[in-house]
This record gives sequence, structure tokens and C-alpha cells, in this order.
Amino acid sequence: MVEAARVREDWFCAAGAVRGLCAMGEFGRAWTVVEPFAATGWQPGVRAGTEVLLRWGRVDQALELAHPQGPRENAVDAWRDYAEALVRAVRVDDAIGVLGPHLRRRRVLGALVEMTGDQECDERVLQLLAPIAAEFRHDPKQYYDDLWDVLPAQARVLERSGRADEAIRLLGADVAARRYGPQNNVEFYAELLARHGRIEELRDLADTQRYAAVRPYVTALENLGRAGEAEAYLRDLIAAKHPGWHESTLMGLLIRQGRFDEAVKSVEHTFDDLYDENLLQPTLTLLADQGLHDKALELTEGRSPEFLAENEASWLRSNRWWLMGESGRAREAIAEIEALPASEVDDREMTIAWLLAQDGRVEEAIALLRPLPGKRAATDLAERLIRQSRFTEAIAVIPDVAAQRKEKQRLWT
Repeated sequence: MVEAARVREDWFCAAGAVRGLCAMGEFGRAWTVVEPFAATGWQPGVRAGTEVLLRWGRVDQALELAHPQGPRENAVDAWRDYAEALVRAVRVDDAIGVLGPHLRRRRVLGALVEMTGDQECDERVLQLLAPIAAEFRHDPKQYYDDLWDVLPAQARVLERSGRADEAIRLLGADVAARRYGPQNNVEFYAELLARHGRIEELRDLADTQRYAAVRPYVTALENLGRAGEAEAYLRDLIAAKHPGWHESTLMGLLIRQGRFDEAVKSVEHTFDDLYDENLLQPTLTLLADQGLHDKALELTEGRSPEFLAENEASWLRSNRWWLMGESGRAREAIAEIEALPASEVDDREMTIAWLLAQDGRVEEAIALLRPLPGKRAATDLAERLIRQSRFTEAIAVIPDVAAQRKEKQRLWT
């Protein structure tokens, strides 16, 4: 990776080499790798270079590198990175001062909260957040795009400073008055209630905010050993046909309890649905996560002609082949693919190569991938070579930056 970073000017190899070198304590070599990228002023390079210098103990040099120079497109990101470097250098007050003018930018708000954790400066952070939160509460519609996440940010700092009741009171009033941005503010409030054992309030919230609060409520009950209550609550919602994706939540709950047949039964009525309510693919994935590839594979069979006409070519076949490869039936999957016209199978050779590797025929997979054009085929080939400990060869097959740009331009054209 060091050589690829030097000769090919490959950033991803440089970043990987830097991580490895720093893990071994070789900060001088890591700086040699990252310095050419940091010197360009490109923010990811500057960020990585700053990290190396800080870990190396060269604090002044790190801060000089991280300090934004002149007007730039990514000025907000640059000032955020500089503030994080100041925190690392134990100059928290300076970091807060740097971010102050930018706090009405969403990513900066979140960064301020993150970087000041455990720094014993919560009161100062709350003083900065209070007027911004007041602006949003006064006119949520005007500030919807920019400031909505100041509400959970304020609640997070109150909570970590030991004022959870105040955080719950403020954010609860906001939710009740619908003073919030996206539903993830409601979800944050639900999780806040769960963390502090406010289960009855969480139940009330779930009854009125089903989209965002049902799942946190069910999880809280499950964590308290009350999975039976969670299941009954979900089944009542499903029976009442309330809007939402409660069947999916119920399926996940049952699978976590090892009740796989019941989990499938709870959602199987959706498997031939032609619209968004179909839960076949999530079911396949959850079963596969449990190692139940054969059980998942059974669900792909017996689907209705209408469902197959809509979905077989686009995703169902490829999911079947994946499950067959995972369950030791790779040769059978390859036979299915080879029996179809080549024009009907997307990424045909790459799929066969993966199945060959699953079947232990790695050299055949490598030989099939090697002549294929394009970045994805090269990446698959590199992965196969890496698994064979052929690292230099793996890097060599990845197209350089210029070739990748040409491919991207050709696809756009």
C-alpha cells in the first residue's frame, strides 16, 4: 500500500497504509505517506495528516496543517476539523470559539456536541445552543432545513450533564407541539425515554407517534425482559391495521427469540404483494443472518406468476443464487445461470466467479474475472487475490485513478 500510494498516488492505499503504520507506532513513515496528499490542501488528506501528527506528538505542526487557509468551498468542514484538532490538543475553549460562528450549520452543531463530550464544558455548550434552540422553537417552519437538530443536540448535552429530566421535559414539549424537523427527532426522544426507564411515557408516545416510536418502545420492553408484552402490543397494532411497518418489527422480535417458523408465518401473507408492503427480501436477509440459508431459499419457491413476472429477473434470482452459494449448492446455482440466455443475467461472469469461489474453485474464479473490464470486476478479482495472500498482485489489478475516471465518464456518456 505504501508503494501504491507513492507510485500510483492512490489515496485509498495511502489511507490504509497510514492506518496500519500508526497502529504499529511508525508515525514518521505514516507522515511520509500522507504528506503529499495533505500538502494539496484536500480536506481528507489534511484530516489524515493532522491525525498522524497529533499521534506523533507534533501538536504545533498538526494545528498549523489543520488551520484553514483562505476562502474555500469546504470551509465549514475545514473549521470543524480544526476544532477537533484543538480538542485533541487540550485546547477546548479555543475549539468552541472556532465553531461559534458556524453553529447554525447542521454538521457543525453535531460536531460541537460530539467533540465536547467528557470535556467538562457542558454549561458553555448549553449557553451556545440555547439561543439557537429558541430561534427554532419560535418559528420551526422558517428554520426547518438548518436548525431542526438543535433540539436533540440540546437534549444530549443536558442528559450527559446529569439533567435528563430537563432534557425530557423540553424535548417532550417540542414533540407534543410538533416543533421538530424529521421524525428522527421523535425517535431520539423515544430513545431518551427508554434510556431513563420512562416506559409508560414511551408507551404513550408510541400510541401517537407510531412511525418513529413503536420500534424503540418494543426494544425497550425486550431489553427489560418483557418481550411478551412487546409481541402483544405489535399484534394488536397489526390487527387494528394501523399504518406502519409493524409486521417487520414483529418478525425481527420473533427471530431474535429463535422462533423462526412463527416469524415467517407472521409476514408470509406479504410475500406475493407487488407493492412496498412486500417483506420477502427482508425475511430472506434476516434468516440468512441467522445462518438459515436453506429455510430462506425455500421462501423463494412457489411464488405467484404475477410476482415472478415483476421481480424474478430484477432481484429474486440473484438472491436465490446467493443463498445457494451460502448453503453449499453453488454448482446447482451455476447450472441455473448457464441454462439462461446470457442477456437475462446481469453481471453473469462475476456471479459465476463468486459461486466458483464458494465452491472452493478459487483459481477458476480468478481466471474468469481476470479478463473482465470495469472497476467492479477488478475489485472482485482483487478480493479473490487478497484472500490468497497475493497482495501486490491484487493492488496491481485495480485500475488507477485516471482509468477509473475514464470509465465513469464513459458510463455517463
